[in-house]
Amino acid sequence: MPSVNSYAAYQAKEALKPYQFERREPGPHDVMIDILYCGVCHSDLHQVRDEWGGATFPMVPGHEIVGKVSQVGSEVKKFKVGDSVGVGCMVDSCQECASCGEGLEQYCEKGFVGTYNSKERDGKTSTQGGYSTKIVVKEDFVLKISPRLPLDKAAPLLCAGITTYSPLRHWKVGPGSKVAVMGLGGLGHMAVKLAAAMGAEVTVISSSNKKKEDAHRLGATQYVLGSEDETFKKYNRYFDLIINTVSASLDLNRFLGLVKRDGAMVLLGIPERPEPIHPFPLVMGRRSLAGSLIGGIKETQEMLDFCAEKGVASDIELIPVQKINEAYERMLKGDVRYRFVIDIASLK
Repeated sequence: MPSVNSYAAYQAKEALKPYQFERREPGPHDVMIDILYCGVCHSDLHQVRDEWGGATFPMVPGHEIVGKVSQVGSEVKKFKVGDSVGVGCMVDSCQECASCGEGLEQYCEKGFVGTYNSKERDGKTSTQGGYSTKIVVKEDFVLKISPRLPLDKAAPLLCAGITTYSPLRHWKVGPGSKVAVMGLGGLGHMAVKLAAAMGAEVTVISSSNKKKEDAHRLGATQYVLGSEDETFKKYNRYFDLIINTVSASLDLNRFLGLVKRDGAMVLLGIPERPEPIHPFPLVMGRRSLAGSLIGGIKETQEMLDFCAEKGVASDIELIPVQKINEAYERMLKGDVRYRFVIDIASLK
């Protein structure tokens, strides 16, 4: 079995440290990938600190994985050695339920297999993620990366990209759409880029003016503060869709007033505590308050192809794995523009 170098959390809230383990040998339908880059998602921090509960250790985080195919199983049809590929948040699902049948594996009714801190379908084998030198994945959950995409900047597309692309597509954003993005972080900056590439008019709603210049560079035409009364007067019933990436507590009832009739606010961030929602702003505009979770494999491939065609990739800061604990602390302070990506060569 291939031996793998990685960085892992040995216990909740402990600093990540070097960890060596063995990946399984590729089966007939598996692809082995030499990992080159892995994005750092805020959910990695939640998981290694066991803030969502149910964490198992040692844990190797990372689900924004890009690399090169180094070995393929005897039945693999889609990939060959040397291909540039990606792996996102899932490495398997039941492939039998209605959601899987529709290409919506993220909503698998038996639960998808997460890239890390999850169990393989045998119910026993722990999955380990992309802060590592190699990974073995079923070919149906491996994605093709176009040579037009820089591999390091493509890594965050496997989570931040698809998490924002999926609701934009589901709510049919295109030319003439008015889209607001709440929060300009790892998710928010991808939402701005993608919505602009789809032809929408994009407005960023932020808590301060610190990122105004960035917002316009990324494709936003307007930048407003969510703390100012003028915002709620000027943009009352204005937006077709609000992509809310904020995980902090907010008065969602007030922001729902910015959504036009039959529009929607889609929640991508998850606050620590439930927020009270009054029916009034919903019923008075036939508005929808919805959520969205990553995307299926087919849609993720569509997103990667769209990004290659439009020249869309993540704004990143490339770091060696030895700086991951420092990166986590900086991420908590919002001190990254806009996604850390680990150069896995630093593990070898």
